[in-house]
Amino acid sequence: MPRILVIEDNEVNRELIARYLALFGYEVELAANGCTGIQLASDRGQDLVAVLLDMNLPDIDGWEVARRLKASLQTAHLPVIGVTAHAMVGDREKVLAAGCDDYVSKPIDFNALLQKLQIITSKAELV
Repeated sequence: MPRILVIEDNEVNRELIARYLALFGYEVELAANGCTGIQLASDRGQDLVAVLLDMNLPDIDGWEVARRLKASLQTAHLPVIGVTAHAMVGDREKVLAAGCDDYVSKPIDFNALLQKLQIITSKAELV
């Protein structure tokens, strides 16, 4: 079962995402802040197929988390999907420039998210 790390500070959003992904066969690890997310990604990076990263976290924001994940040899291989309520022109480019591999806006379009995750998962299975 493919495992995804969800780094999201809002408890309701964490649970909603986890339940939805579980319905489609994903195992979900949860982190409530950037520090915990970085640690979990470092500890379990080999078992993860992707990281779903809220960009607006209270401790270390998602922009910095993405940079740190991509800078670490242990986690650089992980696809990171940035999630943010910022959906203005140029925000997608900013998320990608921070190191994320893809982007979804809030409220999350779960069909679009599933398509992105299926692409990532199929690429991971080829490796």
